[in-house]
Amino acid sequence: MSRDLVAMTTPWDSALVMMVDDESMMTDVIQTHLEDAGYTRFVACNDPRQAVQLIRQHQPDVLLLDLMMPEVSGFDVLQAVRADEALQYTPVIVLTAASDPATKLRALELGATEFLSKPVDSSELVLRVRNTLAFKRYQDRLANVDLVTGLPNRERFTRRLDEALQHALPDQTMIGLLHLDCEQFRQTRETLGPRAADTLLQKVAQCLINTVVQPQEREEAALNPESLGLARVDSQDFALILPELTQAEDAATLAKDVILALTAAPFQIDGHDIFLVPRIGIALAPSDGQSANGLLKSADLACSKVKGHGKSGYEFFSAELTARSIERLTLTNQLRLGIHRDELRLHYQPKVCMRTGRILGAEALVRWQHPDHGLLFPGRFVPLAEETGLIVEIGDWVTQEACRQMALWKQQGLRDIKVSINVAKPQFDNGHFFQYLQKVLAQTQLPPEWLMVEVTESMLVSDVSWALKQMNDLQGLGVKLSIDDFGTGYSSLSYLKRFPADELKIDRSFIIDLPGQAKDQAIVQTVVSLGHSLGMQVVAEGVEEEGQLRVLQRMGCDVLQGFLFSKAVPPQAFEALILGSSAQALINPAETASV
Repeated sequence: MSRDLVAMTTPWDSALVMMVDDESMMTDVIQTHLEDAGYTRFVACNDPRQAVQLIRQHQPDVLLLDLMMPEVSGFDVLQAVRADEALQYTPVIVLTAASDPATKLRALELGATEFLSKPVDSSELVLRVRNTLAFKRYQDRLANVDLVTGLPNRERFTRRLDEALQHALPDQTMIGLLHLDCEQFRQTRETLGPRAADTLLQKVAQCLINTVVQPQEREEAALNPESLGLARVDSQDFALILPELTQAEDAATLAKDVILALTAAPFQIDGHDIFLVPRIGIALAPSDGQSANGLLKSADLACSKVKGHGKSGYEFFSAELTARSIERLTLTNQLRLGIHRDELRLHYQPKVCMRTGRILGAEALVRWQHPDHGLLFPGRFVPLAEETGLIVEIGDWVTQEACRQMALWKQQGLRDIKVSINVAKPQFDNGHFFQYLQKVLAQTQLPPEWLMVEVTESMLVSDVSWALKQMNDLQGLGVKLSIDDFGTGYSSLSYLKRFPADELKIDRSFIIDLPGQAKDQAIVQTVVSLGHSLGMQVVAEGVEEEGQLRVLQRMGCDVLQGFLFSKAVPPQAFEALILGSSAQALINPAETASV
């Protein structure tokens, strides 16, 4: 066989070729010829009685079928194949030694695709298989692909969505569906003609691919667009599957990205600027539908709600989710502005010595003085800041404000206290925090030992060598270091002893069960002993009951932080707590009463 012929056939080497012939020698010969041409996947059946069952099981891309076989003839097999809905379009190349017209006519009537005469010529075999597969691929494309955009059509998309639902529903995994509608497709077709409308569709399809696919993956996506879960499902509609969603807001975020991409600039079509008004409906499984058609219908209805607004936007099928998503978007935009409008506040939660009752310092906790909603706690806005990247800007503000306030207390003659600030993972990971802190300490002239930097255990173990460098650099500045939320991560003791920390904070999840059972106390006692053995001061977070305090005192825990003594308060209220004696009264009530 020529090298050129092999090269022509190799694009089909992933095809599954099935051979049915009662003579094993014949199937071996055919397989050898096709292997030489680059084909690699075969199923051979030498028992015609099992043929139909095996064909249904494997669903081959092409079937090579001998007509003259005992007990069950090739005609019988061909008739059964064409009667099966799942197999009726499978290409069948008939192998026969008969040359009479009646045999060929009967095979054609039953649905044979091609004929090959026995004995089989290798070159003819390879060419007929190649041409048959090429035609099959073309037919599959017509049946499953939108010829304008190259994306899957509605029928193929529906099957893909049903498959995704079958995998997700048993585990109650959430799946999202975005339904995009643009009336400008129809308007362009009516005013500029079908060719212009098709060009617009193609450009929009490419824009959608660029939005949902990372740059390094776009070449592969172009070769296999079906892998994207993106399809053109109607004349002016696209749809996108979002598998394994963790939260509904992720679907809203992508919808906003799509709208932004499609409206960033007009599309140039035949010298005309086409401004799109995209509308997106979002449906979630299993709540909005548990079948492909049901979910598509819900997403379409959600899209119809957007049309009623007369502008670009998105809506969930669930009105409650739409309201929540809009609230998050509004709050995010307000937070971005609030940072620059001086709406952030720092409150200080005291840290009290469990032996003397002296207030040793505080943890600085950020609040947002929202103009409409009042004072908001971190749970309302910090997750949004983390999602949008605003957390670094907020972290910088906290660092600046805490150092400014401590420098002011120092000028006022307030005794030596240490204030802890929390560092977010993005600040820590890129080295930004160290550089920024250097600048702030120089500006405020704050003694660095007044500042304690808290990093979580999980931040340290994600990249130990980088974390060690960052902590050593910070220690070199003279600031104190604290490991927060200890016990919630997965660090080993060998890692822990390498980190140059001054303080270990026991996570509140361990404190809440105290006094509790002996096992609860044993866990906390172990952490206290571990911290002391490594030369660290141990802080108990989230202490809310006196019983918890007394147990921690007996364990030798060093510092109390929690609502039992005080919530986080504004600077003036914190100053009053330092000057007062309520902390001593809590820690040593008998001594205070005798004074």
